[in-house]
Amino acid sequence: MISANDYDYFLKINDNSARIIHKFVVPLQSKVKFAIEKDMNQKITHAGVVDSIDGRHIKVRIVQQAACASCKVAAHCNASEAKEKLIDVYTNDNTLRIGQEVTVSTSGKAVRHAILLGFGIPLLLLTGTIIAAKVKGSADDTAALLAIGLLIPYYISIWTFREKIAKGISFQIEN
Repeated sequence: MISANDYDYFLKINDNSARIIHKFVVPLQSKVKFAIEKDMNQKITHAGVVDSIDGRHIKVRIVQQAACASCKVAAHCNASEAKEKLIDVYTNDNTLRIGQEVTVSTSGKAVRHAILLGFGIPLLLLTGTIIAAKVKGSADDTAALLAIGLLIPYYISIWTFREKIAKGISFQIEN
């Protein structure tokens, strides 16, 4: 954290720099600390609009923003972005209508499970295969091809068990 003494030091060097640091960096540090301290078991929610309804299967359109898209200086930066996503929700709620605004939620546990399947295990497979191949004396290109080749059966198994995985990573519509 930036202390008052640090702020005074910056103020003496360059008044504009100190104001920028005080206005943007200090609040950002507070937000990051708050986000880390949050309980990961709470629900993750997104506001969205019902896009289509097919029996129990509801598609909800949400706008997913990069973390910097909500930043005050995002308009002056090329890094900010937002994407529309369709979320599949299975519910018995027959009161929903196309175009209705809803809140979609999932548990922190489901998010961690999805991150593990989508990023954690593939990362471990890649690095483990590369390290094992290098220990065995393989060339760099051979090690990289082996690692990428090992991901093919992994993603085929993910696709094969997608319905079972989807039951563990489900979304709900909150009223």
